[in-house]
Amino acid sequence: MKHTILLILIFAAGFLVRIYHVNDNPPSLYWDEASLGYNAYTIATSLKDEHGEFLPVARFTAFGDYKPPGYIYSIVPFIWFFDLNELSTRLPSILAGTGMVILTFFLVQELFSSFPISALSSFFVAISPWSILLSRAAFEANLAAFFNLCGLFLFIKSMKRKSLLLLSFIFFVFSFYTFNANRIIAPLFIMGLIFLYYRQILLNLRWLFVAVFISFFLLLPSFSFLQSKESKVRFQEVTIFTNLVPVETANRLIVADNDSLIAKIIHNRRILYFLEFLRHYTDHFEGRFLFSRGDENLRLSIQDMGELYPFDLILILLGIYALWTGWKKEGLLLLFWALIVPIPAALARETPHALRTVSILPVYQILGALGTWFVFRHIHQRSRLFGILCVTTIIFFQIFYFTHEYFIHYKVQYGGAWQYGYKQMVEYVLANESKYENIFVTDALGRPYIFFAFYGKLPVDKLLRERVAQPDIFGLWNVFSMGKIHMTTNGIENASGKTLAVTRAGYLPMGFSKVAQIDDLSANGVFDIGEK
Repeated sequence: MKHTILLILIFAAGFLVRIYHVNDNPPSLYWDEASLGYNAYTIATSLKDEHGEFLPVARFTAFGDYKPPGYIYSIVPFIWFFDLNELSTRLPSILAGTGMVILTFFLVQELFSSFPISALSSFFVAISPWSILLSRAAFEANLAAFFNLCGLFLFIKSMKRKSLLLLSFIFFVFSFYTFNANRIIAPLFIMGLIFLYYRQILLNLRWLFVAVFISFFLLLPSFSFLQSKESKVRFQEVTIFTNLVPVETANRLIVADNDSLIAKIIHNRRILYFLEFLRHYTDHFEGRFLFSRGDENLRLSIQDMGELYPFDLILILLGIYALWTGWKKEGLLLLFWALIVPIPAALARETPHALRTVSILPVYQILGALGTWFVFRHIHQRSRLFGILCVTTIIFFQIFYFTHEYFIHYKVQYGGAWQYGYKQMVEYVLANESKYENIFVTDALGRPYIFFAFYGKLPVDKLLRERVAQPDIFGLWNVFSMGKIHMTTNGIENASGKTLAVTRAGYLPMGFSKVAQIDDLSANGVFDIGEK
């Protein structure tokens, strides 16, 4: 009974810290969240996406970045219950993060058969800065990480109940359909698990064949898309292979070595790209990223704390030692897990990247739990109470520091990273739209059309009827206007009739009188609104 109460408290804490004030912290939906939410809204109300395509399966065109469909479809039921808003858009991620807290307990229980280690692992996920930050926003990667964890847990369970192998593969397919990086992670996970547990798999070939066949069938809609140029838009936007510096460096070094055969081998551009890949790969294990500063992307870290707590370093090292001395098979699984996840992230220019590697959770938390349990088991009996008190004090001080920084200061300091001010601006414009013949809105701070569509709950048929839009040479869609609202300030000087202008603060054109100003949470101007 005590165990049950403890687990309920851990799960409840994990849920509460992820949903508390989620409508206003993060302080605003940023454009990707608005795009996910609006496309889910158009599916919920018309069965079409924002471009009028009926129930897309392989991808959603969205901005022309071709988003995986998993997160968008997961929002739809919440829109039916809660309408289109911040809560319904972020709920799948909130529940995914909470689900990871719960699943971690059951996975660790399967692996180690120890309630203290399982409960500690679950608790460490519940309080993880990495998991909390990514669970409070509509991040596709967080939902994909949950599906990945489901697949892994069910794979381990299938060692005892063979039919669960099919369900395991299905969850890996869900992961594949939810986040781009998991299109690489999920297949690698499946292959690695089959290799690690090949003896048990050889005794379960019937269900393996069924799982492979069903998975292949479920993946069929994605095959033609993955072979198209559209599928490569996002990859080409972020990949290291569009960086020509290694090619230029290789050519320069080969010329300097008199164009010799050995120079062509040593200074081959493929070797330079591989070395860059290795640097980006190892970036994800550096101490600054994990324990002191976190991701440089302001949406993925509070900036003065790592993706993990500083004290986690000691616990993780002790956990690795504990694995080495007592749980080598389980250690191989965790090692394989940790090594697989950063592979797709290392192919991108921006590293280390907390979002693309969130599927590594809860490896660090499991190691931390093993390290904590190792300390408690090996500390002298007379010192045990003091040791528990010290470790508990340090852990709870870190939790207090993180939650204070996040819930009190973060949204004020970094509201700009979340495009704070768009909601307030859109509400003002829509409330006063009837007074003006033309409205011009700056696009200098992002894609304003998606915020008008989201907060205005614009029916997709009306959007398609009123918008003027076309893709650029890269396939990314530019929406120039929706009815009388122009998503640019170009041509504003030629506008006739009563006109409203929305510009960045301080950039209101001559001849316009300011009627409103949208400030951020630090009282700095974001938008100036004027009329003439």
